[in-house]
Amino acid sequence: MLRVGLTGSIAVGKSFVSALLAELGCHVLDADRTAREVVEAGTPGLDAVVRAFGQEVLKADGSLDRAALGAIIFGDEKRRALLNSILHPYIIAAQDEQLRRWEQEDPRGIAVVDAALMIESGGYRRFDKLVVVHCNTEVQIERLMSRNDLSREEAEARISAQMPQEEKKRYADFLIDTTEGFEPTRLRTIEVYEALRELAATTHRKP
Repeated sequence: MLRVGLTGSIAVGKSFVSALLAELGCHVLDADRTAREVVEAGTPGLDAVVRAFGQEVLKADGSLDRAALGAIIFGDEKRRALLNSILHPYIIAAQDEQLRRWEQEDPRGIAVVDAALMIESGGYRRFDKLVVVHCNTEVQIERLMSRNDLSREEAEARISAQMPQEEKKRYADFLIDTTEGFEPTRLRTIEVYEALRELAATTHRKP
């Protein structure tokens, strides 16, 4: 099975590309969803978070109080780094388990893990190929303003807090530019899928 990382900055259209790849037949795993699952009530991940941050991050029903945890780590880089260091091994283990299941079911298939911070975390190294979704910066700003109801200043601040798109693009095996909208993005995604499908067949044939 070919293991593919899919990443891109905020408001560049990564979710659209991810959905298209799933429609085309790829097995797609959303890293955000995995991150939520590893801290569900009763999980070792949630227990580890409570040990580090205290009972105040729990709701009365035993589930994670995301707002309370967010308030603790907001603006505190050390505590945010601590949270990431606690959860990262659980997230990676859950992803790897899902990838193993898919590989058994579909050894010639393509597994895609969709994660926003894949390059920043170094997680991209676990994959055979990396796809980076990007778009023109002005388009990115406009999309983020519209999607999140932000002022231009707020949108620019969120974008500038992330790794620059140009830097992310340097890591890519495949680039998908979403600047021109849905149809050109769809066509480019199909091109990338076809190339990945060829690679998956080659990967399967290797001893």
